Amino acid sequence: MIKTQYLSTLRLIHDRLANTPVNWVITGSLGMALQGMDIKIHDIDIQTDQDGACKLERLFSEFVIRPVQYIQSEHIHSHLGLLKIEGIKVEIMGDIQKRLQDHTWEEPVRLEDHKHWVEIDSMRIPVLSLEYEYQAYLKLGRTKKAEMLRQWLARSDNG
Repeated sequence: MIKTQYLSTLRLIHDRLANTPVNWVITGSLGMALQGMDIKIHDIDIQTDQDGACKLERLFSEFVIRPVQYIQSEHIHSHLGLLKIEGIKVEIMGDIQKRLQDHTWEEPVRLEDHKHWVEIDSMRIPVLSLEYEYQAYLKLGRTKKAEMLRQWLARSDNG
């Protein structure tokens, strides 16, 4: 069950992005919950490309806590920004690249290749497929989340 406050914030995001060319998806815990997983939601993660991250920052300028900037860590590169909408943290992630085991960087994900659509409260929301999320968490070394996704996917395949 997704709490009303998250659905309210999601509606604002959905409505503002509805007639824009921004290529976006909901990812992370909310994306998982929207696809039926029973998971605690802490924030809203929006994945897009670099251009989309900048457009999101402008579209939601009154909510910006941390402007979009290019961030590099040991495991991930991305154009990251942070919003706070109706008390909910909303993370913007543009052109995410993950470090591979051979220490090279994967190309930014092509959202179209992994985008699925879910319907909730008369909204049509783009999400990343759970199979893609599983692979992404494995690459990031986040094995606990990856295992949770693997178990969910195994149950879904059998049920």
